[in-house]
Amino acid sequence: MNLNSELLDIAKRARKAAYKMVEISSDLKNHILQQMAKILEEEKEYIKRENKIDLQAAERKGLSAALIDRLRLNDQRIKEMADSLREISRLNDPVGEEIRAWKRPNGLVIHKVRVPIGVVLIIYESRPNVTADCIGLCLKAGNAVILRGGSEALKSNLAIYQVLEKITKKYKLPEGAINIISTPEHKVVNLLLKMNEYIDLVIPRGGEGLIKEVTKNSLIPVIKHYKGICHVYVDEFANLNMAEEICFNAKVQRPGVCNAMETMLVHKDIAVRFLPHMGKRFIEAGVELRGCPLTRKILKGIKKATEKDWITEYLDLILSIKIVDSLEEAIEHINTYGSHHSDAIVTDDYSNALRFLNLVDSACVYVNASTRFTDGYQFGMGAEIGISTDKLHARGPMALEELTTYKYMVFGEGQIRK
Repeated sequence: MNLNSELLDIAKRARKAAYKMVEISSDLKNHILQQMAKILEEEKEYIKRENKIDLQAAERKGLSAALIDRLRLNDQRIKEMADSLREISRLNDPVGEEIRAWKRPNGLVIHKVRVPIGVVLIIYESRPNVTADCIGLCLKAGNAVILRGGSEALKSNLAIYQVLEKITKKYKLPEGAINIISTPEHKVVNLLLKMNEYIDLVIPRGGEGLIKEVTKNSLIPVIKHYKGICHVYVDEFANLNMAEEICFNAKVQRPGVCNAMETMLVHKDIAVRFLPHMGKRFIEAGVELRGCPLTRKILKGIKKATEKDWITEYLDLILSIKIVDSLEEAIEHINTYGSHHSDAIVTDDYSNALRFLNLVDSACVYVNASTRFTDGYQFGMGAEIGISTDKLHARGPMALEELTTYKYMVFGEGQIRK
């Protein structure tokens, strides 16, 4: 059997499974999720052994420290995967939820009800925890899922999938409810993207190059997550101690993820007080700083920020800094150079906070908090299937509700249209 036929069989099985998934009770789905969480922790040594093979290969290839960090699984991260599945099990099941109901003058009663999307294809890179998160979310939302992870995490992804598959078989979920593509061949993606007869939605998770390639070649609707060029703006009315902690966390806590700060904007009136200590702290943490001309007058010896820096997602310990004249300039910079992902203002001025929230065109906007909270688990969604920078059909962290659509259920008593 050739590769296209193999993929077609997977897609057809997923389609058949999707028709049956809607009938699985919430109680059974929740129990399966709890059992999946348990087996992840029981099989953690096997998962870590397989992950070690991926890590060693990544080091031989010379991947960056930030990318290797995204790939690494340890006891804590496996526990977090299990905790996410438990959290998903505790959330309300969106399937069957009535969004609205009304009665027409002719007596027809119309119900708008949430239903699963159907078959969801996830194409992702690096982070193997995505495997468990996507299986858990798609299962709870009643969807069949096809997973295609990156070659750099192949062993890790397969290990997680094989462990969780034991539970789906034990509880006799429909064959094809969860699927993983085990071949690393690049042409797999383009073949899958043409199977719009069987796959309803594609969600790419990874670098901008991957997302552009998927969008260009797909015959299936795509929910996009482009670059995470996130900003923190330190306002003239900011509590500077708070601002320092927020900015440090947003950049340093985990620089290789999409919700890390890439550009820090500072109001001119507090720049001289704020930047020296903030800059020193960043440099001591190994952050390479690149600044505008005014920033470089305060932070001597740092690199010059170019126009390209404002549109670069570093995913590393690199930060661009710009001093702005006003809140309006900060907002204009974010809307011009940002990726509509996550942006924050640090301020004690309520009016400035509201203007920032209303005028910054991003999926997630924050007042006095780190951008690192843009995450399905942190938002109380259990996990996320991605962070959409689109405006249709989902925006921001995508979880259970965003993995459903709706249908109209109409009840009559013999009405006919005249």
